[in-house]
Amino acid sequence: MNRPTLWMEAPSEPDTVESLSRRVAKLERINASLMAHVERTMDQQGGAYSLFQTAIMLEGRVRSRTEELTALMHSLERSNEALQAAKEEAETANRSKTRFLAAASHDLLQPLNAARLSLSALTDLAKGPEAQTIARQVERGLETIEDLIKALIDISKLDAGVVRPVIKPVRLIDLVAGIEASFRPFAERKELRLVTRCDDLAVETDGLLMQRILQNLVSNAIRYTERGGILIAARRRGGEAGKTCRIDVVDTGRGIAEHERALVFEEFYRGGREGEDGGVGLGLGLSIVQRMASTLGHDIALHSRTGHGTRMSLDLPIASQRPDAQVRLAPLATTLTGARVMVVENDASTAEALQRLLRNWDAEVRTFADLAGVVTALGEGLGRPDVMVIDYHLDHGACGFDVVDYLRRNRGWVTPVILTTADHSTDIERHARSHGAELVHKPIKPAQLRSLLAYMLA
Repeated sequence: MNRPTLWMEAPSEPDTVESLSRRVAKLERINASLMAHVERTMDQQGGAYSLFQTAIMLEGRVRSRTEELTALMHSLERSNEALQAAKEEAETANRSKTRFLAAASHDLLQPLNAARLSLSALTDLAKGPEAQTIARQVERGLETIEDLIKALIDISKLDAGVVRPVIKPVRLIDLVAGIEASFRPFAERKELRLVTRCDDLAVETDGLLMQRILQNLVSNAIRYTERGGILIAARRRGGEAGKTCRIDVVDTGRGIAEHERALVFEEFYRGGREGEDGGVGLGLGLSIVQRMASTLGHDIALHSRTGHGTRMSLDLPIASQRPDAQVRLAPLATTLTGARVMVVENDASTAEALQRLLRNWDAEVRTFADLAGVVTALGEGLGRPDVMVIDYHLDHGACGFDVVDYLRRNRGWVTPVILTTADHSTDIERHARSHGAELVHKPIKPAQLRSLLAYMLA
């Protein structure tokens, strides 16, 4: 019987040298394969360890960098907080400066107002050319001080952003005509021609600020022009369908050198240029012009040729509708003889100077410091005045319109009112319009006051 087997055995090969060689080669291949596998395993274990070490090292670096960045962020936050605090402090200081200048402007201009009024009365009494010359020199000095104070206050208000323009349609031809009438005597004094060419256009702007801009530009042009003339031109750009208007103020003066053109808009830069009578300007006019133009959103450009002249240009949008028509009454020529004028002024020197000036014009004048004085005089039989000249800011926070309201309410007196103030705020302008009062800014110009009184009394 054959012996059972669990598997089939391969037929045995005789142990020959050849067969042994083959078996040894096979074992060597197996051994090499096993060794390669072990080496790969060791390499993988070594790489993992290396990666582990690298990860630990990178984690430390990341932690260190994170701590540095965190510290830097905290430092930056503290710096930002300090900068914000400094910014708020600067803005608060700027607002305080503006409030101070606005409040102080009344006190700063009051003595100038009294001096101007007294000087005008003195000029009326002065005899001889020498006295007139001295009076004119004093008046010019007072005008310079007044202009400087007003310019500094304007710049402060513009920088603080407290000037808020009231944009509405403005008839340009009326604005230019007013500028021409104001500056023609100054141009004629220097034997210069002042010419205007203006299309009948309505533009979108703030009439008061635009008037100030043109006043500064024309004043500069006259000051720095020795011969020839000044042209104020306004025309629509782009034909009948154009949406903008160009206003040019052109002079035939000495021009502005190229290296000065970027500097003329800076405060107090005058470039050593002398104006009329060898004097120089304050160097603030163009700085104020640029600030006002920026506030209004109007582009301003300068073109100049040395020895030939300068052109200042403004671009304004054309208004979509015409402004309301205004009825203008020509002032009638009349004297102030016998006119009853009530003056309410808390500054004693200004009240005295104003009283003296009005009496020199043959008016009958009563002066009061406040409402209480007026009430007392009413009890003593004070009659109704023909016109009232009232200061806006009275003592203890009182307002000049308190007097007006009292007389209208208790006596039914609807008397013409001239409001005087050194404050140029739009709130006061609105207050004056609501009371139907004529507004005159201090320092009061005597010729302006006399003309206005004659007009109102007529």
